[in-house]
Amino acid sequence: MKIISGKYKGRSLDGFHIQGTRPTMDRVKESVFAMIQSKIPDAVVLDLFAGSGNLGIEALSEGAKTVYFVDKSKICYQTILKNLKQLDIKLNTVFLLDYSKALELFFKEKISFDIIFLDPPYQTDLVEKSIFMIDRLSLLSLNGILVVETDDLEKLIFPSHLEVVKSKKYGDKWVAILRQV
Repeated sequence: MKIISGKYKGRSLDGFHIQGTRPTMDRVKESVFAMIQSKIPDAVVLDLFAGSGNLGIEALSEGAKTVYFVDKSKICYQTILKNLKQLDIKLNTVFLLDYSKALELFFKEKISFDIIFLDPPYQTDLVEKSIFMIDRLSLLSLNGILVVETDDLEKLIFPSHLEVVKSKKYGDKWVAILRQV
């Protein structure tokens, strides 16, 4: 896994073979970031179900103000910290928490996000649960977007005041970008 553009372009990241994760492949990541390029500079980003931190680190490389990384796996948490250290990125926004506890914490801290990367394990209902919780807690900024990876676009269930502005299939996965109507 490499960072595809920006400040850290070409640098390698650890975590490709973490059991239970599906790192976003470079070609998919490149396409996704091309779709959201204008939203990244100075954005506050949430990388939920972060795995290796691949998407959040790419956002930092392309000019995001800060990124919050959340994963409940200790191996993923340690990998994110290692990747950040290798790049000499100093952040205290890496959380070893279940997604729901993290979202509640961000609500209590009154944090809202311009971009939320949402890539939970497939064959679960975590896409739907996460989107509805993010919505209920008003964690998406006024012009914010959700970037959702899923194995089945039909599983992408969300409140009616959100809309899919772009979606694309990459092999066995879909990426959809949602925003508030």
